[in-house]
Amino acid sequence: MTISTTEPSLHAAAPPRVHKTRLRDKAMANGSIISIALFFIVVCVVFSVATSAFMTAPNLLNVVRQSAPLLIVAAAMTFVITTGGIDLSVGSVLALTSTLSAASLQAGIPWPAVVLLMLALGGFVGAVQGFFIAYERIPSFIVTLAGLSVIRGLALLITGGYSIPIDAENPFTVLGRAWFLGVPVPALIALVILGVGYIVFNQTPFGRYVTGVGANAEAVRRAGVNTRLTTLMVYVISGTAAAAAGIILAARLGSGSSNAGQGFELDVIAAVVLGGTSLFGGRGTILGTVLGALTVAVIANGLILAHMSPFLTPIVTGSIILIAIWLNFRIFKGAVRSR
Repeated sequence: MTISTTEPSLHAAAPPRVHKTRLRDKAMANGSIISIALFFIVVCVVFSVATSAFMTAPNLLNVVRQSAPLLIVAAAMTFVITTGGIDLSVGSVLALTSTLSAASLQAGIPWPAVVLLMLALGGFVGAVQGFFIAYERIPSFIVTLAGLSVIRGLALLITGGYSIPIDAENPFTVLGRAWFLGVPVPALIALVILGVGYIVFNQTPFGRYVTGVGANAEAVRRAGVNTRLTTLMVYVISGTAAAAAGIILAARLGSGSSNAGQGFELDVIAAVVLGGTSLFGGRGTILGTVLGALTVAVIANGLILAHMSPFLTPIVTGSIILIAIWLNFRIFKGAVRSR
């Protein structure tokens, strides 16, 4: 009888411990997202106190509108970096598609056709780079670094270094300047793309293949997955996203410029890594990328509102991002050791 009365108490005591362990494991697994979320909140609070204009509705909507290209390309870059690769050419693709969009509109091509052509061009550029990376085994850093130079050079060759204006009455500008239900259209486009990216990354076989390629490509290949095609496709996605960003930027500015997107690839990579995606591959998060991109955008906006010298702005921005990523990595390593 003694045994029978004590056994239920032992079983009753087990569930709380199991529940506590599961909560701890879940917190560890999402440590990078939690850390960037907290950092994002701290940055917003600091700028809210430092500047009276930061938390106003017009400024916040402006931040969201201006960060739309960054959000779109960062979502695609999450796929690339999760495979263990990198795409340094996204800023140049943005400039090329921005330039060609303006030139095509001036040539009288209907704006829907221009949008489709630019998206196709971005996908083609990504496919070419992806072929050399996936099938010729050339490191992604080398391939996309060459792409950065070649594609930017094409944009400069087309424009001669000048901007190409877009008629303000052209419906094309709706993509960058219009508002719908009080929300900027670029933000709505970014929201749709982020939603699709989240579903594909987390709830489809392709998303699992992307993570598997970054974690252990050989094991995934032996399981019957075409790892080369998967690698090629992430660069197609990245190129298409960069083209979409170029279209939105050209529509918002009302011109196409070969100088657009200078250093854009660095902001994109910073946003993705800041959000918790590992530069070594095998671990990525779209939600973390969104928070990382918004953090980068908020820092840039807040420093401008604080009337900081434009020469100091990149120094402060880079330092803040470096510290945040360092803390992020420390938290993640701590979680791995605890396991």
